Amino acid sequence: MSDTVLDVAVCVVGAGPVGATLACRLGAAGIPVAIIDRASLPPMEHPDFDGRAYAIAASSRRLLEAAGVWDHLPLPSGPIEGIRVSDGKPGLPASPLFLHFDHREIGEPFGWMTEARSLRVALNTTLHATPGIHVVAPAEATVTRTEAGATIRTTDGQTIRAQLVVAAEGRESPLRRQAGIAVTRFGYRQSGLVCAIAHEKPHHNHALEHFLPGGPFAQLPMAATEGAPHLSAIVWSDDNATARRLMALDDADYAREIQRRLGSHLGAIRLVGRRWLYPLGALHAHSYRATRLALVGDAAHGIHPIAGQGLNLGFRDIEALSGLLITAQAAGDDLGDPALLARYQAARRPANLAMLAATDLLDRLFSNDNPVVRLARDLGIAGVHRMPRLRRAFMRAAMGGGGQALPVAPARGEAGLAE
Repeated sequence: MSDTVLDVAVCVVGAGPVGATLACRLGAAGIPVAIIDRASLPPMEHPDFDGRAYAIAASSRRLLEAAGVWDHLPLPSGPIEGIRVSDGKPGLPASPLFLHFDHREIGEPFGWMTEARSLRVALNTTLHATPGIHVVAPAEATVTRTEAGATIRTTDGQTIRAQLVVAAEGRESPLRRQAGIAVTRFGYRQSGLVCAIAHEKPHHNHALEHFLPGGPFAQLPMAATEGAPHLSAIVWSDDNATARRLMALDDADYAREIQRRLGSHLGAIRLVGRRWLYPLGALHAHSYRATRLALVGDAAHGIHPIAGQGLNLGFRDIEALSGLLITAQAAGDDLGDPALLARYQAARRPANLAMLAATDLLDRLFSNDNPVVRLARDLGIAGVHRMPRLRRAFMRAAMGGGGQALPVAPARGEAGLAE
């Protein structure tokens, strides 16, 4: 135990991908920052592959590059160069009406599939390597916020004074609750199933989004790993009872269920790493700010994973907030000023609400077997495919320009203090 006082500009509570990236981005800009997490954050950890990966949109990659994180990834990321969107039922051929996105129409990949372990190692390495970032972990924090500033006391005996505290602790954020910020929640009576597969044939950096009656099924191209030259992430949603039944299967039967949804175009498959099951729901904080406090990532919003944008929305929060903070620091302004926090909320809350509404509508439209609705959505999918300007607009959005985005995997964004 130590009894020290540390003065910083910003204190980030929660070192999941969103919170850690914010700390790295501010540190890269020369802003003194402390980051606190319940979990240990060793700079050179090398966890085993666990079957999880993130879909990093093009704009999110640029943020990670600016934060100094991307160059520290120990494992290669796989580009997403094509996305095929189709409709169907398990065990049956996909509808002949489809939508295909090709990265050559816009000149760069839509995003990159990055293993969860690789991003964690890169974030921890960058946190420890960047001057001006103070890592306080493992530790718990008690935060006192006043108009004059914030004081954070940690269980390892440190006292931290900051102009601004950022809550990045995940959906059950204690700081949000302490601030009395209300949250609207609703569930989907669905669960997300996540794993990785090795397959016989190459994926050619193409992703598949197959809409099924129980929910969307996605295959996402990953870079090769040891023992798996052809590797993909698999994410799909189904009703809770079906998802629990699927998780109870042995690996061989589980792989057969994946094959029924995937089809045969990648050849024989086998599971790699662990399998994961997540209950699905949405939430939105009624405010993203309070006295000397800003909410980011899952502490501010959570959406259905049908668009795969949970983590990327958090990264867009970081882009907006870090930009405001860097400008304020350069001008010698107060980083916890209410007007600055109001600008952050205005920049992010409407966009996040729009994405929540869009993903909710998509789930209601696609997660059913009504023949009339199925025909309408098949015609809509085929119609977009035949309209180049609209198709390119969707592709630009997939790269991080707002609106509908990558139809891919849910990202469990916040670690340590997170869910």
